[in-house]
Order: sequence, then structure tokens, then C-alpha cells
Amino acid sequence: MPRTRSLAWSELKIGLMAVGAIALTALLVVAVGGQSGFAWERYELKTSFDNVQGLKSGAIVRIAGVEVGKVTSVELSGSGVAVGLSLKEENRSRVTTDSRASIGSMSLLGEPLIDISPSSTGTPLKEGDTVVSVKPPVQFNDVAASANSGIIEATALLKDIRGGRGTVGKLFTDEALYTEMNTLISSANAVTDAIKRGRGTLGKLTNDPSAYNELNAAVVNLRQVTDRLNAGEGSLGQLLKDDKLAKSLTAASANFEQVSGRLTRGDNTAGKLLTEKELYDRFNAIAAKMDSVVSDIQKSDGSLQLLVRDKQLYENINGAAKEARALIEAIKADPKKYLNVRVSIF
Repeated sequence: MPRTRSLAWSELKIGLMAVGAIALTALLVVAVGGQSGFAWERYELKTSFDNVQGLKSGAIVRIAGVEVGKVTSVELSGSGVAVGLSLKEENRSRVTTDSRASIGSMSLLGEPLIDISPSSTGTPLKEGDTVVSVKPPVQFNDVAASANSGIIEATALLKDIRGGRGTVGKLFTDEALYTEMNTLISSANAVTDAIKRGRGTLGKLTNDPSAYNELNAAVVNLRQVTDRLNAGEGSLGQLLKDDKLAKSLTAASANFEQVSGRLTRGDNTAGKLLTEKELYDRFNAIAAKMDSVVSDIQKSDGSLQLLVRDKQLYENINGAAKEARALIEAIKADPKKYLNVRVSIF
């Protein structure tokens, strides 16, 4: 009987050791294989997305591309999806209120995972806090949707072209438009051939060296003129470069402004003529009277009319005036000859 009890105790010890080894192995597999450490070496965070794109529990969590934890839960929450995260405690200082969580993948068609951006600013998140999520710049689904929209639009465009709609469609289906395009191309080819053969202005400019030389000489002369202007030579150059001339023009402009101002204010005769209606009416009345007098002279047969129209009368009056002027000059030269005064006393 004592020997039997000894064998039973030995078997019990072996069984306990096997169970312990299995439990330790399972713990090591879970701790090391999960890359998250033991339970006391992890802390839990949360985040949420509108669409997790097939994310599952157990997916990888990365910080700056390095695996630091696992996804512990993926559950619907309202109109979005709540995601639980388990991270290594040593990364607590890297995940702050300024960090952002997004859905990524190992490759283009790989399983989705969680990417968290590290941050050196902000407050480190505590157990149970939420990481703000952002939509990744480009998702495969978005690319596929855009490609699908592009294919649909391309198909509609091809249908329009085949149906003869638009310029391109008419070009493919309308024989008249095709003929016009062909004629236009033929005309363009003819113009190009004429230019190559030296016909016309463009042809000569392209093929004739003398025309090119003349144009080049004109450009050189223009450059020389502009250089002289920049150097202040000539009237235009002085106008551009001479400060005195600029000041003179400025003074003349100022004087003109003063004169125009005085005219506008009516400070002088010309200004009053421009601004006062009474003076204008007087001048207008005088001009009307002069027109009436001239009209009367032209219509009448009097002395003035004869003086204006009769050349002989004009010459007689002119001759008499000359004789009177000569007589006056002779009297001035010898007054005793013409002015002999006698006084008699009775």
C-alpha cells in the first residue's frame, strides 16, 4: 500500500507540471505572438470611423509603421463603427490628443489595419480615451468609384460621337464637315508651299536674305534710337531725361491750370465771356447788328455800296487822299508860300 501511494503522487506531480507548462506556453504565445505584451503591459484606447472597410478584430495597430498592438473590437455604433484598440504601455507618450487614427493596409489589396500618427505635442491619452480619426487621403474603393465614373462618362462620350453629336461627332459622321476640313488642310498646305517657294511677304521674309537683312537693320536702327533716347540725346531724349525740361513742362501745366481756372471762375474778360450770359448776349447783338449793316450795304445802291463795288470811285478817292497828303507835306515844308496873311487897317 505505501508503494502504491508513492506512484500516485509521482503521477500527480508530472500532471501538474505538464498543465503548468501548457499554460505557460499558451501565455507566451499570446504575449509574444501578439506583439502586445502581457495584459499588465497594455492599455486600451478607442476610435471610430464612418466605414472600416472590412476591418476585423485582431487586425494590426501601427504607430509610424511599427506594429504596437491589436484591434480588440469592431462594433456598430449609431451611424458609425466603434473600434477598440490595445497598445503597449511603452507607447503611451507617443499617442496624444494631437495624434490621428486612420485605416490603412499592408498592400493595395491587403487586409485593413489601423495607423496612428505619433505626436510629440498634446496630452498623452489615458486608459479608455478616444483617438481622433481621419479619412485617409485615397482609398481603393474611392479609386474604383472614380474609375467607374470615368468609364461611364467615356462610354457616354463614345455614344455621342457615334451619334454625330458635337464637333467631334460631326467630324466623324458629317461628310460635308469632313470635306471642309480636308479643303482647309489643303489650303494650309498650299500656303506652306508658297512660303517655302518664297512667294508673298512671308515667303520673301523666310527665304530672301535681303529682306531679312533689311528687317534686321530696321531693328538695329530702332535699338540705336532707343539707346539715344535712354542717353538723353535729342528733343525726345531730353524730354525723358532732363529734369529742367520736366519742371518747365510742369510749370507750364500749372500755369495753364491757373488760366483755365480763372476762365472758369470768370475773373477776366474772356472768363466773363464764357461764364456771364449778359456779356455773351451783348457780343451776340453787336455781331447781329454788324451782319445787318453789311447786308444793307450789299443790298443798297448808295455811296458805301459804290465805294465797295466801284473800282473807279475807289481810285478817285485814293488819288484825292494822296494829293491832300502831298499838299499837307508841302505846306509843312514851306508854310510862307501857302499861308500869306495881310492885315489892313482902315
